[in-house]
Amino acid sequence: MTATQSDEKEFFREATLRLCSSLDLERALHQCLLYVRRFMPAGQMGFQVYHPRTGTVEMVAHATPRSGRAVSIRIPLSRTGRRQVETRRLERIRVIERLGNDPVTGPVADRLKAWDLSAVVMDLVLEKTMLGIFSVFNDGHHSFTPSHVHLLSLLAKPCAIALTNSLRFRELKNLKELLADDNRYLQDELHKISGEKVVGASQGLKPVMEMVRQVAPLESPVLLLGETGTGKEVIANAIHNLSLRKDGPFIRVNCGAIPASLLDSELFGYEKGAFTGAVSRKRGRIERAQGGTLFLDEIGELPAEAQIRLLRVLQEKEIDRVGGSETIGVNIRVIAATHRNLEKMMADRQFRPDLFFRLQVFPIEIPPLRDRTPDIPDLVRHFIEKKSREMKRHQVPRVSSAVMDRLMAYQWPGNIRELENAVERSMILDRSGYLDFCEIGLSPASIPRPMVPEKADFTPTGRSLDQVMADHIQTVLHQCKGRVEGDKGAAKVLAMHPSTLRKRMKKLNIPFGRNAG
Repeated sequence: MTATQSDEKEFFREATLRLCSSLDLERALHQCLLYVRRFMPAGQMGFQVYHPRTGTVEMVAHATPRSGRAVSIRIPLSRTGRRQVETRRLERIRVIERLGNDPVTGPVADRLKAWDLSAVVMDLVLEKTMLGIFSVFNDGHHSFTPSHVHLLSLLAKPCAIALTNSLRFRELKNLKELLADDNRYLQDELHKISGEKVVGASQGLKPVMEMVRQVAPLESPVLLLGETGTGKEVIANAIHNLSLRKDGPFIRVNCGAIPASLLDSELFGYEKGAFTGAVSRKRGRIERAQGGTLFLDEIGELPAEAQIRLLRVLQEKEIDRVGGSETIGVNIRVIAATHRNLEKMMADRQFRPDLFFRLQVFPIEIPPLRDRTPDIPDLVRHFIEKKSREMKRHQVPRVSSAVMDRLMAYQWPGNIRELENAVERSMILDRSGYLDFCEIGLSPASIPRPMVPEKADFTPTGRSLDQVMADHIQTVLHQCKGRVEGDKGAAKVLAMHPSTLRKRMKKLNIPFGRNAG
């Protein structure tokens, strides 16, 4: 059966079906070649893309009767070849009698060792945009006739569509791989920031971490209880990182920071047109946690309506977007946290009992910092190293034993958050090698008081802070007989490093050393 005897519509339909049979262009090209060989002496087929900025031809896919293969080989063209590609666009389909002689096909033929073959070359254009090139090489024995060229010309648009779909599919796969790689990198960075290593895990938090290790591999909800600033999010991160969901997302929701009017749309998402301003569909935080962990911080702040919908999420594993009619299944683990007394809130009808008992499957009480003072030195060192990196300080400051004792004696009503802020504040105020934490006071009985008459000197408008500080330092110096260092020195009484005290005395024009005489 020859090409002149074939029905053009049948040829177009069958060849198109094979070209569009797979998003893997090499497979589709191979199937198309096997069909086209019935009508003409086709030995090879290929798709190429021309990149005008670099003047290169990229081989995208190539097929022989044995198989098809995906390639990505860029072949530079000569100046003559580039000029020919960019100027000769009126002839969309042409026959090249010997590939090795043509300045455009020559480099490609050299790579394929097809110098002596002839080919039908067709430009692929959609909506006046040049997409690429479709080439059919002969079998090395027979030449292409005008009827063969006519049949191939019927495939211009199917080839253009197949090439476009394949290139977009390939781009999506590359973007997906890049996104997955970025996600792995960001998860690693989050582990570093949030602390894969929980400070105090072997001391004050040892009982807590034992409970974390017990519950982490399971799917049970966890309720974290404790005062504000005790590190509930760090513990939630630890549960997530030790769970089977560690490669999934960890989505945090601060229930107290989202206005009640926006809470539904933030948690459950919304459909396009659900309300004024909803110009497109948006996934909520719950849906974004698919396959991972949803951390509901300050869950005691949830309004009653949101509590009802959250209960459905826990029981049915389903959500409805705002303005939507489709029920969406979710695969998430819920970790909740609060500093409030939920049992009292239940008694006051502010928190639903059914939601409370659903969340309190495995409660974990996190102790305040005042009950885990042995962890304070490790926490201080951890925050100093962290803040040094953030502030790009090459010299990591230290804390003297006297100052550390004072920090351990302090009650820390703001817990770990207050400690972290105190470290940052002290590092901003003191650029020396030691931190003195001046703002963390001693107990009232041990604070040295200046020996001055109780006059109006200390009224808010009486004297400047520098004058008051200078008087205080001079009084302590007088008590210490002018000694700055040592166990009986003013630096010890003031809980300051000697060099820091000298710098402050110099700034306040207080004489010391030889100048004191």
